[in-house]
Amino acid sequence: MSEFTKTLCPYCGVGCGLEVSPPAQHGKATNRDSQGTPIWRVRGDKAHPSSQGMVCVKGATIAESLDKNRLHYPMVRDSLDQEFRRASWDEAFDIITKRIQTVRYTQGTEALCMYGSGQFQTEDYYIAQKLMKGCLGSNNFDANSRLCMSSAVAGYIQSFGSDGPPCCYDDLELTDCAFLIGTNTAECHPIVFNRLAKYHKKNRKVKMIVVDPRRTPTAEAADLHLAIRPGTDIDLLNGIAYLLMRWNYIEPSFIEDCTTNFPAYAEVIRHYAPDIVANRCGISVADLETAARYWGQSQRVLSLWSMGVNQSSEGTAKVRTIINLHLMTGQIGKPGAGPFSLTGQPNAMGGREAGGLAHLLPGYRLVKNPQHRAEVEDFWGLQRGQISSNPGLTAWDMITGLEDGTVGLLWIAATNPAVSMPDLERTKKALLRSPFTIYQDAYYPTETAAYAHVLLPAAQWGEKTGVMTNSERTVTLCQAFREPPREAKPDWEIFAEVGRRLGFVKEFSFANSAEVYAEFVELTRDRPCDMTGISHEKLQTQGPTQWPHPELDMGTQRHDDAENEENTGTFSLSASPRPKLSASSSISASSHKAKRLYTDLRFHTPDGRARFGAYHSRGLAEPPDPNYPFVLTTGRLYGHWHTQTRTGRIEKIRQMHPEPFIEIHPRDAASLGITDNQWLEVRSRRGQAKFPAKITKAIAPGTVFVPMHWGALWANEAEANALTHPESCPDSLQPELKACAVQLTPISVEATLKNYQLQSLQW
Repeated sequence: MSEFTKTLCPYCGVGCGLEVSPPAQHGKATNRDSQGTPIWRVRGDKAHPSSQGMVCVKGATIAESLDKNRLHYPMVRDSLDQEFRRASWDEAFDIITKRIQTVRYTQGTEALCMYGSGQFQTEDYYIAQKLMKGCLGSNNFDANSRLCMSSAVAGYIQSFGSDGPPCCYDDLELTDCAFLIGTNTAECHPIVFNRLAKYHKKNRKVKMIVVDPRRTPTAEAADLHLAIRPGTDIDLLNGIAYLLMRWNYIEPSFIEDCTTNFPAYAEVIRHYAPDIVANRCGISVADLETAARYWGQSQRVLSLWSMGVNQSSEGTAKVRTIINLHLMTGQIGKPGAGPFSLTGQPNAMGGREAGGLAHLLPGYRLVKNPQHRAEVEDFWGLQRGQISSNPGLTAWDMITGLEDGTVGLLWIAATNPAVSMPDLERTKKALLRSPFTIYQDAYYPTETAAYAHVLLPAAQWGEKTGVMTNSERTVTLCQAFREPPREAKPDWEIFAEVGRRLGFVKEFSFANSAEVYAEFVELTRDRPCDMTGISHEKLQTQGPTQWPHPELDMGTQRHDDAENEENTGTFSLSASPRPKLSASSSISASSHKAKRLYTDLRFHTPDGRARFGAYHSRGLAEPPDPNYPFVLTTGRLYGHWHTQTRTGRIEKIRQMHPEPFIEIHPRDAASLGITDNQWLEVRSRRGQAKFPAKITKAIAPGTVFVPMHWGALWANEAEANALTHPESCPDSLQPELKACAVQLTPISVEATLKNYQLQSLQW
């Protein structure tokens, strides 16, 4: 028997396989951290197909956070001005269920809200959907995927008829041209970047284009770096399309046979001549032409994007405009090619599969689709009409619902919105108004815990067994290798117990997470994300498995499913004790051998064709002006993760990134009389923050950059989201966290010295 337990890294969406072993092993010295505390040993899993044994600093040090500042017991209080007191689980469950019933009867189910996370395992997500959307009849479940991947979801659905990245990581080592836009892959998805960079270095003919206002480590490796102005992505993409059309680098037969709406798109791109685009984007015509030539002359083009595209008021339009380039050149459904969104959270993909956004249902179904609702109602044994036809509140809608009193109960789990939400001062004020907030997390304190009435201790990575899906649709079993500390419980067990206490006993009669997963995959039967051939047992014996992976390999690519509101489908349900969706639907199962989607060039739309989206550039929701002349953009650093709930407690990572900062171009620094490391006050129309200046040519003039990791627990007045705004994409409802207008004011030398002293005291 192996001394190592196989699991998955719980940080980003790359989904790296890890092997973990106890601190003490026969014949070896006990593994300890710098304080002498025994810690589990972690190494990369060489057998995992996605990461191939590689691991970044976050994955390598993850075990150091397991016992740091854990929440061990339920805690309760009547009001936010009181101290928490320890409670039993029985008391906590009693308080929660009584409050849920009170809100149901006084305000209705639409006043119940849950805000979850891509840190959930799929089983956690699924039970939350069954409880909220099914049994309680409230679609008010949203997750931090709304802030992360919802524009990619909307773009895939609108262009292809279904969510789901069509590519795989093997394409990183098969492409002729990698087009990276709005992604600092080297720092945010380092193992993906390592695979691409090694391949690129060995193959001189392979081109890498990076589009980013910053000269990031990713851009340093590129053959061409396009440092465009924030908000000009669509200008650039339409400008490339203009040249591809003019130079005849298009695939007319593919466009004719496999797509619709090309004439409308062609009408739009004719307005994006090179000189116009170069001027808007702040790049040279020569660089624009080089980018178009690299794309047009390549046989296999792979595009990669992340938050720089998704977190935008025109995020869905940006995603679809990237996809347009693939459609006009036939760059999809073949090795080394296609549009590939890089997921932010480790199980954001699993959340989408399980229906973990306010407009989704399990199995890539939509709340607005009556047949989809009926299928899920029948499967769950609910009355027709139990699932609401109205999409639920998004994460930001929940904040505004607290403001106007329409939200009566807010349940937050495995995420930290008191740091991660936009317009943070407004968010905090809204959280203070919440009549009743449940906060479920592994750690204490966090910034959000200050706004809770009930704290529930959650088991985390390594303490519960469940499934996660990474960016390339690879499903991995994350096995528990230790018991949860004290009274912590897996998230799905907490949700299920609340469900049982509300009277839904048979709906939540699961003995373990394997049973939960077995029920969930039945709702994927004959869906684009069919996982009926996957189980905990098979994952344990066969290893990580990519979907689609149906129970029966029928050897054909399904293409008739329409993931839109108009499609009603032809599903039926059997009457077996554990109901199964009938295989007699119009959708045939695709081969589970396929690594890529759409290899037969048939899509999940009513006519089987992909759809061009025709979009003019609208630019930033909040462009700079004389009062706020700079554009602030935000992002991750290599070592840290989101709001530092884990990484802030790991000494090596704190040493890597000891404090926040603001990047500013030398030209802008000179105009303001700013010296390196001088403190700046940064103001937007919503709030302010203070950072030491990092003067660098790696940032474009007129743009400044701040890392988004520091909340109130980790630094003083350094919250990036105190500055950002909540304006969002009309389709994905994803906020534009990547850009807002700010002004900069140098702080005197005396004040700067005082800030340094304050920072040093915190450590």
